[in-house]
Amino acid sequence: MIKRSLLLLWILSCCIPLHQLSAQELPEETLDRISAFLLETARKDIAVHRVMITGHSFNGQTLTLEANRECSYIPFRENKVEEIYDGIRKLLPAEYASYQLELVTSGKKIEELIPLALRGRRDKNAQTFRNTVDKPLVTPVGRVHTPTHGLRNRHIALWQSHGFYYEPKLTRWEWQRARIFQTVEDLYTQSYVVPFLVPMLENAGANVLLPRERDTQLHEIIIDNDGVQDGQSAYIEHPADKSWSPGSLPGFAHLRPEYKDFENPFREGTYRQTETIRKGKEGLAEWIPFIPETGEYAVYVSYQTLPNSTDDALYTIHHQGGVSRFKVNQQMGGGTWIYLGHFTFAAGKSNEGKVVLTNRSDKAGRIVTADGVKIGGGYGNIARRVSDEGATENVKSSEDTTQATPRLLPPVDYPYETSGYPRFTEGARYWLQWAGMPDSVYSESQGKNDYTDDYKSRGLWVNYLAGGSSANPTEQGLHIPVDLSLAFHTDAGTTPNDSIIGTLGIFHTEPYDGIYANGASRDLARDLTDLIQSAIVDDIRALYDPAWSRRGMWDQSYFEARVPRVPAMLLELLSHQNFADMRYGLDPRFRFTVSRSIYKGMLRFLSSQYNTEYVVQPLPVDHMNLTFVTGNEIELTWQPVEDPLEPTARADAYIVYTRVGDGAFDQGTLVDKPSYRTSIPTGVVCSFKVTAMNQGGESFPSEILSAARAIHEKGTVLVINGFNRISAPADFDFQADSTAGFLDLTDHGVPYLKDISYIGRMKEFRRQIPWMDDDASGFGDSYANYETKVIAGNTFDYPSVHGSAILKAGYSFVSCSDEAVKQGTVVLENYPVVDLILGKECQTKMGPGGLLPLTYKTFDKEMQKAITAYCHNGGNIFVSGAYVGTDLWDNVLTESDPEDQAFATEVLKYKWRVNQAAVTGNVKSVASPFRTFTGTYAYFHELNPESYVVESPDAIEPAAEGAYTVLRYSENNLSAGVAYQGDYKTCVLGFPFESVKTPADREQLMKAILSFFQYK
Repeated sequence: MIKRSLLLLWILSCCIPLHQLSAQELPEETLDRISAFLLETARKDIAVHRVMITGHSFNGQTLTLEANRECSYIPFRENKVEEIYDGIRKLLPAEYASYQLELVTSGKKIEELIPLALRGRRDKNAQTFRNTVDKPLVTPVGRVHTPTHGLRNRHIALWQSHGFYYEPKLTRWEWQRARIFQTVEDLYTQSYVVPFLVPMLENAGANVLLPRERDTQLHEIIIDNDGVQDGQSAYIEHPADKSWSPGSLPGFAHLRPEYKDFENPFREGTYRQTETIRKGKEGLAEWIPFIPETGEYAVYVSYQTLPNSTDDALYTIHHQGGVSRFKVNQQMGGGTWIYLGHFTFAAGKSNEGKVVLTNRSDKAGRIVTADGVKIGGGYGNIARRVSDEGATENVKSSEDTTQATPRLLPPVDYPYETSGYPRFTEGARYWLQWAGMPDSVYSESQGKNDYTDDYKSRGLWVNYLAGGSSANPTEQGLHIPVDLSLAFHTDAGTTPNDSIIGTLGIFHTEPYDGIYANGASRDLARDLTDLIQSAIVDDIRALYDPAWSRRGMWDQSYFEARVPRVPAMLLELLSHQNFADMRYGLDPRFRFTVSRSIYKGMLRFLSSQYNTEYVVQPLPVDHMNLTFVTGNEIELTWQPVEDPLEPTARADAYIVYTRVGDGAFDQGTLVDKPSYRTSIPTGVVCSFKVTAMNQGGESFPSEILSAARAIHEKGTVLVINGFNRISAPADFDFQADSTAGFLDLTDHGVPYLKDISYIGRMKEFRRQIPWMDDDASGFGDSYANYETKVIAGNTFDYPSVHGSAILKAGYSFVSCSDEAVKQGTVVLENYPVVDLILGKECQTKMGPGGLLPLTYKTFDKEMQKAITAYCHNGGNIFVSGAYVGTDLWDNVLTESDPEDQAFATEVLKYKWRVNQAAVTGNVKSVASPFRTFTGTYAYFHELNPESYVVESPDAIEPAAEGAYTVLRYSENNLSAGVAYQGDYKTCVLGFPFESVKTPADREQLMKAILSFFQYK
């Protein structure tokens, strides 16, 4: 036997290469070269310090290389995997050329880290996270278009980081993050989530759930079957074949103005219920609010979920724009506020502003329940006070003025305090109490630590939402089948130079043995993170900055990534503390792009999970023109906009929304081509906006054009909307020994519609700068004198403002976008008077500037050419804007062009004197040959919620014979407006017409201008 064994060993030794008989090891220099190659490869995609091989092994003809965790941060794609394996083979000794290679990082082969959505061939064995959804939580009824390849039937939970909170150890409400760059992370992340990301997801058909108030409306009206606190709103039931009766479980009641420790308004009242019917007389419940002020309000409903609840409770909302209907699946979501949408309500109380619930259903014999209705956002009503552990204060040592030491304060019977802030500014912990969540969700600390409760409550809330559904079948909850969650943050430190910190994605795969409650692998969180982070970084690099930093994907135990039992991502988009990041981050265009990227990442992820085709919703249309055809018939035309980043985002159809007078926009009319005709009533301003549609959803709306036919018209005026600008505030690089660029602070930028992230400027900072006088605009102090307000931006609705004054003066008017004029679609010579709106238009950079051309020039060459031809043909033109002179003479971002200045002086007959011409916001008419100009006028010169701010109006002066100053700034008599009469007439204002505060003053000023054009 011994001889036979030795013989077998000898035979094997002859067949197996010598290097495999010994312990196989790659040379250290080979491993170093492979590590260097991987690091170089990684840095093409991510900002990473070290990628290296940490081990290797042989198994037959397979060589397995093990890399450190940083290697897993690489966004692997099929071509990237092939490139890595090819590169490694070239670095191996020749004897290993035929070996099968495996590169493993974080326990996975790199090919397994390719997101399912990006794999060329469908992996039949790949696990997916799918929910069983017969009917979603909320379904709009009667919409003119329903997306079929978007996010219909999907439920997404997301939140906008932190919020105002109570710190019991300091006995005060405060922000959770530092205030910097006129914002704070508690509000800043909302400027993406609320105005951009949530509407995009909803336009794609998703149900979006937030643990914070989403409505910035400061009024809140609560109507409930248990009574109302305002004494004017009403809950009414209408008897029918099936009567309403009390429910047997607790329901909502609004019994007090504020709520304290663990008081739950959804446990303190009752609800009503009735049986559903298919035929016969329906039973109705009505909630009729008393609206304190005309405006837009969010509408939330509440109900109780019972074993036999209906899945199609039909709610009808009557509002200024008409009637909107929603079917709510009451088999889920009972006992909290369920958001239906935003609607415009007129002030007062009437049947034209109410919420109605019927018991008519597709299936009889089920139960429909009725409880409270909430309209508007309001102010926080959760009251907090010092914990039983007592309060501390920070006491500075006399030896060290930079350090503070906490000191326990003596016991005091501290009162309960509400925040005094709008509810949308508060953290999730307070909304979730107001929304009826169990205290185990919103206060894990049992009232001792609101800070930790706030960030923990968000992940716990996700699980409670999904509890009892196919997403989380083992836990109790609201039965909502949540598909994913996203925590949106921007806290990432600073850099000492102009470098970008950039975007980080965090997920966690280890909890619950790496398995979600429905059995899917938690590795799917990496797919979600990769797709969203890749979309963000790729889009920013393509559109704005090729050097935008991708920080990697961390598989780490952060609470908001660890706790949710659905695929979850914690996004650190950028650093709100870092100047280079925030040069982009304060720009609404950047916020739109990032939000669209996140939406696209979610869309791709969910499409891969459900194995469905997806289509990305289109971009907004442009090149709009609104004109009269015959009589009172108008035609509206536009052009779709191609998305260079997404080939599926093409428009298939359009929706035209109409507003008559001062009402709200209607529910829209679907059209299949880029034009629309209708007739409008005489003597009323009618306005129109357009959205593009495809199978993926609905785009954001276009600008708004308006028209009106005067009863006894004196002529027709063309209004051109040339105010397209949305931008970040002006910025500068601070240098203690220089004031260069400081004057740029006088431009607050232009928000999209409105800005909900503004925290105010810190006035005390100027005390730290010796050369800054009392009139300078400082950065503000470190803690005090902050303002928190919603500030108005560009509404893209100024043709109606101008047009209302034009109509009052007896003229008809139509309107168009400036692109239509420059393209030649609109011929100015067809109109005796042209009104060009320039608002705060001026050449503007993106980010630090220098990478992209400046945008938003007041008069580009095409517009100059059109206006010059119009004037030389005897036209009359009115132009108003804050930078009509500065943009051509003294824009610090670019060198002035003599041809631009010649256009202003030789064609429009004005010249620039100075920017920042006034600070009080008042102008007055002065003596001139043109006697139609009379009166005094006030314009919006400070930040406010009604109109964008005109902080830096222009002083302009006459530049030719026949030109005269007609308006001056009241405080210093600088020329504010110039009128010219010659072969044609011009009137140019150095402040925007639409910024004049009152309709009466706008009507008086417009009448003066139009009378001047008629004056002989």
